[in-house]
Amino acid sequence: MADNSKTEDTASDSVEAAKNASDKKEKLADQVMQNPQVLAALQERLDNTALTPSSYIETLPKAVKRRIDALKQLQVKCAHIEAKFYEEVHDLERKYAALYQPLFDKRREFINGEAEPTDAESEWHSENEEEEKLAGDLKNVVVIEEKAEAAETNVKGIPDFWFTIFRNVDMLSELVQEYDEPILKHLQDIKVKFSEPGQPMSFSLEFHFGPNDYFSNSVLTKTYKMKSEPDKTDPFSFEGPEIVDCEGCTIDWKKGKNVTVKTIKKKQKHKGRGTVRTITKQVPNDSFFNFFSPIKVSGDGESLDEDSEFTLAADFEIGHFFRERIVPRAVLYFTGEAIEDDDNFEEGEEGEEEELEGEEEGEEEEDAESDPKKDSSQPAECKQQ
Repeated sequence: MADNSKTEDTASDSVEAAKNASDKKEKLADQVMQNPQVLAALQERLDNTALTPSSYIETLPKAVKRRIDALKQLQVKCAHIEAKFYEEVHDLERKYAALYQPLFDKRREFINGEAEPTDAESEWHSENEEEEKLAGDLKNVVVIEEKAEAAETNVKGIPDFWFTIFRNVDMLSELVQEYDEPILKHLQDIKVKFSEPGQPMSFSLEFHFGPNDYFSNSVLTKTYKMKSEPDKTDPFSFEGPEIVDCEGCTIDWKKGKNVTVKTIKKKQKHKGRGTVRTITKQVPNDSFFNFFSPIKVSGDGESLDEDSEFTLAADFEIGHFFRERIVPRAVLYFTGEAIEDDDNFEEGEEGEEEELEGEEEGEEEEDAESDPKKDSSQPAECKQQ
């Protein structure tokens, strides 16, 4: 009997202790809920949760979620249709590249002095025609010595045409080292070639060089492989064809002319005898011509390190820029007009932002002046900081 009585007392104490703990929790909860700062924080958290799209989707009925899944299925089908669209665009690019090519061939002839444009072909009415006419009149009054000197100068084609483009375009000039410049002065043409029908989507850049003292290749090539299909694991990320890999070519450098490597001398000390010897070693060197030895994308699914990914992304961007901008509009990058157009567009956007900010500031000033509650004794120069 004594054991039963003791067990009942222990159970009673446990119930009492639990009740006291519950009462304390309720009192603490009441105190917390009466705190305005805690309530505000909770409300803010609830508001943020309510604004999250995923949290809203989770609150929807099962039947609605089922319909949303059906919409995603339709979206995937749209992505596959879009991929087919871009494949046909690639076919159109190939078709029109063949139509552009005769014009680009004639451009090459004029640049390299292989042909002279006729008067009709060289007629061009610029926006600064009056200034050019005045400049022409001034040229007509130059001294006889200067005329004779000009007559003796026999300039062929348009000297350093492609090299000047490299120098004008920041994206390219950053790659060009001083020792690359004399080689690039032998660059005669750049062509874009599209993959043949039925072949995997790709395009190649062909850099045509004249005879030079640096390498024996007449053409250096770079091929960019493309993919135009939604990713199976993330189909909604599809935004059109993307470059997925690239291949360069082997440059047949002449002896001692390879600018992509440099020779360094290194001293080595023998551990036992203490003698010192000097060895020579070739190490990679910064050069535009590393463009033709790109990083290879691993085919076994291994990921590249961050630096390699950055280098590869920059390579893809340069290849795309050659294809879309440099080759089709070469003369405008030579004269700088295409670069000025790009700069003006960017400045225009900034100007619009500044103008809008100015309008907003003006509205604030107007409100301040029209508000009778504002202190009118404030000096005028303090109104705008």
